[in-house]
Amino acid sequence: MKNILIIPVLLLVAFRGERPAPGVVPLFPHSIHLQKGVDLTLNLPKNYNISIAFEGLKRLRFLTKSQDGRLFATDMFNTGDNRRGQVYIFDDWDGEGKRFRKLTTYLDSLRNPSDVAFYNDGGKDFIYVSETGVLSRWPYHAGDSAPSGKPDTIAIFPDYGLGYKYGAWHLTRTLAFHDHKLYVSVGSSCDACIEKEEVRASIVEMNPDGSGRRIYATGLRNAVGMKWKDDQLWVTGMGQDFLGPDKPEDLFLQVKEGGFYGWPYYYQYQDSVYTDTAVLRLADEAGAVVPPRPELAWCGLRAHSAPLGFDYFTGFKDHLLNNHFLVALHGSTTVSWQRGNAIVLITGRNKYMPVVDGFLSGDTEADRKGRPCDVLQADSRSFYFTDDLNGVLYYVWKNK
Repeated sequence: MKNILIIPVLLLVAFRGERPAPGVVPLFPHSIHLQKGVDLTLNLPKNYNISIAFEGLKRLRFLTKSQDGRLFATDMFNTGDNRRGQVYIFDDWDGEGKRFRKLTTYLDSLRNPSDVAFYNDGGKDFIYVSETGVLSRWPYHAGDSAPSGKPDTIAIFPDYGLGYKYGAWHLTRTLAFHDHKLYVSVGSSCDACIEKEEVRASIVEMNPDGSGRRIYATGLRNAVGMKWKDDQLWVTGMGQDFLGPDKPEDLFLQVKEGGFYGWPYYYQYQDSVYTDTAVLRLADEAGAVVPPRPELAWCGLRAHSAPLGFDYFTGFKDHLLNNHFLVALHGSTTVSWQRGNAIVLITGRNKYMPVVDGFLSGDTEADRKGRPCDVLQADSRSFYFTDDLNGVLYYVWKNK
């Protein structure tokens, strides 16, 4: 019998044209079988393993840990007129099987719930839940399996626009707390237009009770992922859809107070900023004031890769991931472009490489076996990520 040579999947090949970082490392295949009958092979670095921590959900989105260390997640259910969204709690961890045994529905009948956050305001703990049109908070107590008390409405946001049926073009609202302030990302109502509402395509700052609301940054078409690291706000940003397969780049960028980040007048491509002349004509007709050209974003990602959630890994027992950002690339709606569909490691300015891929095996919708949505470090050797195509929570760990 002839010897069989098993060759690891090289990042440069497996990433299908993405811009890799220098010193790429090999990825090794892991077979996955989902209960719904989907089989796929996911590729990870050497000495890493992957398991299905929970499955059978719908559009599993963003992950957050509560003050008492429990794992919460949002589920947007579908892309229609969605009022069936839920907030889950994953409980009863099976350390041997690397999965959760219990799922609790904490909230249901929500409209496009995208994110949850926890904060202590005035000595009381709260859970904040963002829907398309409203941001609410409930009192939270350790071990709660359902909200206690009635919600307070913290803010109201636009709940209309093009695209998803009655759901608005960009229907998610992402949350982040920093230095006693709450930050909310509100996407644009269109692909490229002159907005009539100041809150669109912006990040809003407010007090934890919703007072003192103001615009923190603008020109962000859809900053879905948003987190503070130290005193710096980082976001993922998606470029326009209809300027072609390669322009503009999607972005991973630093956002500063009062900053303008280009949309809809400018876009970034290969370390240059360009003017969208069609939108400038619209601005001229509308008498709109065009802001100055923005600076380059910190990391340009390939167009239509659709970066969503991310996390910064600290105290991780592997120099490959430690002190780096991991970003979930959701992937283009045009599968034939073969963009995204991976968890990538940001290794420097305009440098990144995949650490989990294999969700896309061809150029048709049938070849797409998952769409990564969010990443969250679990401990010093493991992390979670979500797939909102199949409703799966994955768990990745490094061998000792």
